[in-house]
Amino acid sequence: MGIIGWIVLGLLAGLLAKAIMPGAERLGIILTTVLGIVGALLGGFLATALGFGDPVDEFFDISTWLAAIVGALIILFAWNAISDRRQVA
Repeated sequence: MGIIGWIVLGLLAGLLAKAIMPGAERLGIILTTVLGIVGALLGGFLATALGFGDPVDEFFDISTWLAAIVGALIILFAWNAISDRRQVA
């Protein structure tokens, strides 16, 4: 998958993760895309490490999307935990 594919996948995975786990975070479109790309990489790494194959091969493969969304949810959860901790302190 090329760089444009990663950016589009990251944007859509980040938007879907924000829709699944809404919160008070104010992430712009660039940070949402970065969150999604990092989430896609994390999801692909975790899926490969757990023995589910290599899910980040094809753009239209359902395993690619599931790995990207799960990874983006993990990153979004961590982002919310860190930003909540900063607001308390």
